[in-house]
Amino acid sequence: MTDPADLSVTVVDGYVDEPAHFGVPPYVSTYPRYTAGALVDAGVPEGQITYHTIDELRDDRNKRADVADADLFVYVGGMTVPGSYVGGTPAEPDEVRELGWTADGVTLLGGPVRFGVGEENAGAQETERDDLDYDFVAKGDVEAAAHDLVANGLEGFNDRMRDNDEVDRWAAKGAFVVEHHPNHPDYLICEMETSRGCAYRCSFCTEPLYGNPSFREARSVVDEVDALSERGVKHFRLGRQADILAFGGDGEAPNPDALRELYGGIREVAPDLETLHLDNMNPVTITDYPEASREAIRVIAEHNTPGDTAAFGLESADPVVQEENNLLVTAEECLEAVRVVNEEGGWRPGDPTAGEPGGVEGPDPDRRYGPSTGPDASPRLPKLLPGINLVHGLAGERPETYEHNKRFLQSVYDEGLMLRRINVRQVMAFAGTEMAETGAEIAKEHRDRFQAYKREVRETIDNPMLDRVVPPGTVLPDVHLEYHQDGKTFGRQLGTYALLVAVPGERELGTAIDVAVTDHGYRSVTGVPYPLDVNAASMDELTAIPGINRNTAGDVVVGRPYETVDAVDAGVADLSRFAVAGDTRVPIPGRERAGSGPGPDARSPLGRGD
Repeated sequence: MTDPADLSVTVVDGYVDEPAHFGVPPYVSTYPRYTAGALVDAGVPEGQITYHTIDELRDDRNKRADVADADLFVYVGGMTVPGSYVGGTPAEPDEVRELGWTADGVTLLGGPVRFGVGEENAGAQETERDDLDYDFVAKGDVEAAAHDLVANGLEGFNDRMRDNDEVDRWAAKGAFVVEHHPNHPDYLICEMETSRGCAYRCSFCTEPLYGNPSFREARSVVDEVDALSERGVKHFRLGRQADILAFGGDGEAPNPDALRELYGGIREVAPDLETLHLDNMNPVTITDYPEASREAIRVIAEHNTPGDTAAFGLESADPVVQEENNLLVTAEECLEAVRVVNEEGGWRPGDPTAGEPGGVEGPDPDRRYGPSTGPDASPRLPKLLPGINLVHGLAGERPETYEHNKRFLQSVYDEGLMLRRINVRQVMAFAGTEMAETGAEIAKEHRDRFQAYKREVRETIDNPMLDRVVPPGTVLPDVHLEYHQDGKTFGRQLGTYALLVAVPGERELGTAIDVAVTDHGYRSVTGVPYPLDVNAASMDELTAIPGINRNTAGDVVVGRPYETVDAVDAGVADLSRFAVAGDTRVPIPGRERAGSGPGPDARSPLGRGD
């Protein structure tokens, strides 16, 4: 029998995207971390476990030797919702199969890939289960399979789901994996699990295949954050759950005290964290338990970092589609949930309280309320806004479905409310869900209509909505620069559904700058380094500021140097939201550092040596 202490193991992360779990860089999912922890718990020394991402193996084929030479090769990955990705490219089925052929040792396949694969990672796909030529496929939890396979001398295992006691051990033991991720430490956000499973049974969703909700204790999650923080992680998302409001409850009703223990504990063990976001929030919880939900949302907004998004699974505003697919909320109920999150979480750091001049009205004069919009709003992203998920290709979909969805989105906009993002996608059909019977036929039949409708949503809703949420002058701290294109540098903040940001010029990649937004597109924004030094700014940077054309920019350049930004004659342009003169410190309202308090001021890039 093989001694675990003598084993060499390679874990390859092919990335995951599930309804309640994300792991495409800059995210790292729980799967490779828990699998590594399970291996250590089974007796494999930490130093004999090698971790690679699929992108590493693409960029450096020599690293495939770690796959070939390992006694045990574990692949984790799988996509059960389609998406577009910037930070990494999920493994395609043919790549996964090739890795299995490369390995000379025992091979184990696991993660959401067990639900099935299509021809590619895209919507409107029918999937089928496929072992992709691996020795073993974990039809339960891959981390449990890895543990038991090692404990059984690599001879086999019984498929099973791990329990919370095992998670408590494996989460801490596997935290070391993050140090081997190519994005560590500055551009890596850890997906955190608070629960798995769902109490509801929407026709297309794979989350119910994990069973009824199984919640971790707040202390367990906090301890995992503590372990990851000790390994240098400063960015976290509570994304692995169907409904954050249900945490610590019975699976349906909110438990504000449990959320207070969770969020307060995280802030205590990781006081220097830079991102604390979430993902899924069920709108039906808000409509069924309005007062408890309001209190829970207030707790989240008090502890999180700006730009947080609560993804709402409306899926369809068409009552026919809702009925045929067991969807949970009507359009009107979802609209009410949007109102609640806007009121309780839609304020911005630096906004005045309800009792101060300019504050949004509310029952408590000492609190901030939303929605925070208009010229008097603080120049930061709101603390917590809803996002809307719309799925097409569901049973019962008809031409009227598209009109129902557009009317719902228009009603949100017309009420002056904010949505942080609108996710419009086509369904993927997986075995074990009711959609397996319908398949992808409706999605394929309606593909042309879907594409035209999606463009219309981007133009008529996304565009003006983004201007409301991120008006010119909004400051985005710590935008990580990722790639160059067309003479611009593109980057994102770390966080849930982070905006793509373009700044003029080709800047050093892998660095982070503060950005002031100057304009927006459908789902992205443009901006300039904040604060922009008018004595050093390029023509492209100056012309990016609203109201400044090339002639005006030329006049600004000719008039240099300036002692103050007020000395610049820029005509109708207001430079005060974007620029300074010289190496000047500028406060960023409520900038998150050392807990929830304000941190260091921004300085012009010239003064910082950027």
